Amino acid sequence: MAFSQYTNKEVTAVLNLLQASEQGLSHEEAAVRLKRYGLNELKEKRVRALEIFLRQFKSPFFYLLFVAAFIALLLGEIVDGVMIFVFVLINLTLGFLQEFRSERAIALLKKYTSQNVRVLRERREKVIDKKLLVPGDVVLLESGNIVPVDLRALKVKGLLVDESVLTGESVPVAKQSEPLIEEAKEVFAAKNILFGGTAIVSGEAEGIVIEAGRETVVGEIARLVAGLSRESLYAKDLLYLSKLILRIVVGAIAVIFIAKLIIHRTTDPVDFLIFCIVLIVSILPEALPVVVTFALSQGALKLAKEKVVIRRLSAIEDLGNIEVLCTDKTGTLTQNKLLLENVFSPNKEKCLLYSLLVSHYVKEEIDSSANPFDIALFEKSSGHIREKIRKFKAIAETPFDPFRMRASALLEDDNGERMLIVKGAPETILKLSSAVEGGGEKEEILAEIGQQGLLGKRTLAVAFKKFDKLDFNEEDEKNLNFLGYLTFIDPLKETAKEAVKLAEKLGVEIKIVTGDSAEVAGFIAKEVGLVKNITAVLQGQQLETLSEEEFDEACQEFSVFARVSPEIKYKIIQSLEKKYEVGFLGEGINDAPALKIAHVAISVPAAADVSREVSDIVLTQRDLRVIVDGIQRGRTIFSNVNKYIKCALASNFGNFYSIAVISLFISYLPMLPVQILLGNLLSDFPLITIATDYVDPEELERPKLYQLHKIVPLIIVLALVSTLFDFIFFAIFHNVQAGVMQTLWFIESILTEISLIFIIRTAHFFLKAKKPSLTLVSFVVLDAVVIISLPFLAFGQTTFHFVAPPLNSLFLVFFLVASYFALSEIVKLAYYHYWQSQNKAV
Repeated sequence: MAFSQYTNKEVTAVLNLLQASEQGLSHEEAAVRLKRYGLNELKEKRVRALEIFLRQFKSPFFYLLFVAAFIALLLGEIVDGVMIFVFVLINLTLGFLQEFRSERAIALLKKYTSQNVRVLRERREKVIDKKLLVPGDVVLLESGNIVPVDLRALKVKGLLVDESVLTGESVPVAKQSEPLIEEAKEVFAAKNILFGGTAIVSGEAEGIVIEAGRETVVGEIARLVAGLSRESLYAKDLLYLSKLILRIVVGAIAVIFIAKLIIHRTTDPVDFLIFCIVLIVSILPEALPVVVTFALSQGALKLAKEKVVIRRLSAIEDLGNIEVLCTDKTGTLTQNKLLLENVFSPNKEKCLLYSLLVSHYVKEEIDSSANPFDIALFEKSSGHIREKIRKFKAIAETPFDPFRMRASALLEDDNGERMLIVKGAPETILKLSSAVEGGGEKEEILAEIGQQGLLGKRTLAVAFKKFDKLDFNEEDEKNLNFLGYLTFIDPLKETAKEAVKLAEKLGVEIKIVTGDSAEVAGFIAKEVGLVKNITAVLQGQQLETLSEEEFDEACQEFSVFARVSPEIKYKIIQSLEKKYEVGFLGEGINDAPALKIAHVAISVPAAADVSREVSDIVLTQRDLRVIVDGIQRGRTIFSNVNKYIKCALASNFGNFYSIAVISLFISYLPMLPVQILLGNLLSDFPLITIATDYVDPEELERPKLYQLHKIVPLIIVLALVSTLFDFIFFAIFHNVQAGVMQTLWFIESILTEISLIFIIRTAHFFLKAKKPSLTLVSFVVLDAVVIISLPFLAFGQTTFHFVAPPLNSLFLVFFLVASYFALSEIVKLAYYHYWQSQNKAV
């Protein structure tokens, strides 16, 4: 493989081979190489319009209709055969348009999930989009990053890499920068190569790009699986439902077909066969998986505009299902714009200076820091302090680690004196300190810090000691001299309280899970209305002492968890998932385990790469209100999708069984094949627009209400009402002429189906529900006008064999439709009343 040639070469040889330097490429050279090598991306196979169109022919319903049309043409029924082909073409076109728009929508969403990387360009650190990386670029990596390309390690410090995506081995691999004795041909043997797609577990690295894009090891694998595709879980469930119904209906039709031949021996079996085939097709929502994918993709685009980017379409369903949302408070409930309020130290200037020395600002090649604490410190520092920072040189450092709750740096001043500075959580820093600058007791300092926390202030402590070595380890971070602590204010977001109230209305419980102090977490939780008492906080240490049963009870009872380690955070999510659908918002590498097991993993663009990679949803704006609005939107989408399913299946099943059974008692077909297909098309016409409809507030308050299995009983009940009225219709009109009977039944069946829309769209009395969307009403009215007008038009009579019905018969049909509507409404209200009573009793 291409990477092998770099494994046994010294760093200087690698640099010469790539015509690069450890200081990074110039901007001009990077631009030249970008033109030569192209973007660092795995170009996915674009789905062409022709492929999408051909995909429509894979449906079993297409083949059924094609056979029916072919038989009709063989029998000389030219008009019927052509019309069936026309309906096939219409269905294919609608399916193609919906799926084509869905593919475009999915492609558009990908622009929201780009990954940034740190590189050296002209000796200065820059942040660029990973797709702009070229061979020869020097990339800087740290714990939590996903390796963006194949790299030859130049420098490493305590580097462990998870290569399970390539090797399947879950044990992290230690990496080195030294050349290997022999050229490594296999991935597992290349100890000085960092492969694209693998994750940095711990440590830091500096590497040079040796391969990018499709030339990486991951790129080669991607070429092998380029033709594979995945279907959303919800779409699979719907397709399974359609196939199950198909088996049931085909079985029923076979029985009726045999019975028809026995009862009416003179009936033309070929005509009846065509009728049966068309009847099978008419009952099934054959385009349902495509319609759902279309609804999800359009919903995903709307969510993206509302700052919620869906990385997999089925996550919209999961988003709507959330019952418990676990989140940090910083940046979600608060503005994450820290302001340094005060410095508590005998030497405030020294305390502020030493705090800044453990930051990116001590490195001359870095323009700024992404750490909010460091930004706040730098903004408050004087020009004198900033000038002093430049007199220190960083020798070694250990970035902040949520497990250690601190960051450390070994520095040397311009006099050659070295010191080790440690900055982090006050209780951690005090434990590592053996002395306090200016005197004072640790207990008193902790009590003071606790009081600051009760006021909602965040604290950061600093300690130091003189140090002679050129490197340090964790054992050296002891016997420090405690210098002081600093307090910061992080104001609440204006939307925080509203978001908590909206979540409560939606039946979503918010839980704060943070590494911050109990005092600060409790203060914020009380401010936003999550708790009434700021002491209603459970700390990680307390959770560690509980039994499994006590742990589960505590997780359900408490809403605020503070000073939690990644392991405890993982266990909290795991515990809550025993009873609830859980969403978790995280961004640090310490959040990755909890994100991986959460039902819905949510992150932000600035999250650690590993956390963002395992996420289902990425927020382009970190705000609790954005998440809660997304939950509401997810429930709305699926509520409307299920309206379509309820209406289509209830009316189709009712009409199917009544037409099939009645066909046994008359010598002609109760409805002609072309009339059935036309009715199927006209009934779906307004149903498609139901996605634009409004949803009753209480329907959004109950998670999982819109799940498919919940609505099956209602579908069955309403189908029985539809069948009952078909039999009543037959009892009234069975003696009329065949053409009139078929025409009237066509009008009755389609009008009852579109009237059903206004029944199933709400659990309330239909006039007390939220007003339907103008689009839905407009399409229903237009549809009704077409249905009633066609039998009186020459086109309808010639093409679809309609007969202009007597007006008295037509008004009797209107009366039956109104009666059907009234009874269906009563049955629906009775059903929901019983259903709600049963739910309350459980």
